[in-house]
Amino acid sequence: MEIVVCVTGSIAAVESVKLVRELKRQGMNVTCFMSDDACKIIHPNAMEFATGKNVVLELTGDIEHVKYAQADLILVAPATANLISKFAYKIADNPISTLLITAYGYSTPIIFVPSMHDSMYKSVSENIERCKDDGIIFIDPKREEGKAKFPSIQDITLQTLRETSEGKLRGKKVVITAGGTYEEIDSVRGITNRSSGKMGLEIAKEAFIQGADVTLITGSIKVHVPKIFGRIKINSTAEMKKEIIKLIPESDVFVSAAAVSDFTVEKTSEKQDKISSKEDLTLYLKMAPKIINIIKEINPNIFLVGFKAEYNVSDEELISLAHKKMESSGADLMIANDVSIKGAGFGSDKNQVIIVDGDTFTVPLTSKTEIAKKIIQKIIMKLDN
Repeated sequence: MEIVVCVTGSIAAVESVKLVRELKRQGMNVTCFMSDDACKIIHPNAMEFATGKNVVLELTGDIEHVKYAQADLILVAPATANLISKFAYKIADNPISTLLITAYGYSTPIIFVPSMHDSMYKSVSENIERCKDDGIIFIDPKREEGKAKFPSIQDITLQTLRETSEGKLRGKKVVITAGGTYEEIDSVRGITNRSSGKMGLEIAKEAFIQGADVTLITGSIKVHVPKIFGRIKINSTAEMKKEIIKLIPESDVFVSAAAVSDFTVEKTSEKQDKISSKEDLTLYLKMAPKIINIIKEINPNIFLVGFKAEYNVSDEELISLAHKKMESSGADLMIANDVSIKGAGFGSDKNQVIIVDGDTFTVPLTSKTEIAKKIIQKIIMKLDN
């Protein structure tokens, strides 16, 4: 994948080296253009090191603006108020603005990452909208301390991967749950589990990369969630159910990756203050709602993916239990795993799973990122059929 990263004269240019290194780690071949003002903030040698290529600082007889205008993507990070405004009115007076106008003529995808003082950001809002009308993609900055700051490198990388992917889920609405639910005992205590939310997050990221409109519903999690796709925070199983019921009728895919509590506490009053720790306590538990069992009732046409976690069982028993859960829920796909396997499951970056539908496919111990890719590939294949 060939992409061009354009670095302009914002102090956020100091983040560009790390950004390019991450893009390279994702398998991208990167060429860099730098403006004169950018060179006053970071030395071109830094970007040459990051890309492994000479940095384009001026246009020569090699007609660099034409040579690189038909790349798979052009990423302007950071994009200053000056650059945005020039492009809005198609002014070409330096190598970067000339490249962008040439690329626009070729319909090459272009992403702008604005970084500037907040007052400047507000002042160029009309020019930003003008650029968006021309099809330019903008990644929203972090608005804090009176500045429109460079967003996270993860967000920029995800958007870049999305725009350069095959986009096989483009136009699809995908809802994914992640993390553990929390069932309140009193005002300070509750029942939960050790789910980190890593698996659900990786599936959400891969669905986003493939072009889906992603909503991630999170309970208790231990991972950073990118701001680039939708997120709804919940605590209890009941809260999760309420949010899912709102979203499912208009969704195409639902992935139930969260570790949803099987039990909730039966309370004697609506609000339970902190229970005294001076005496023994008996808790009465009741079954929590089985969210996965209502999905197909709400939307029979949705593609439903469930997870089945067991502890210290044989593969045969795990597959059998996964099939039973598929039958009871109407799921189209079930991801089964044994959480007793060393180095896998809750809190780990790795897992070992069996993907169950009409057939079974075992994924040996590997990263949750790779497992997410296989799950999304399976969903795409099923939707195509």
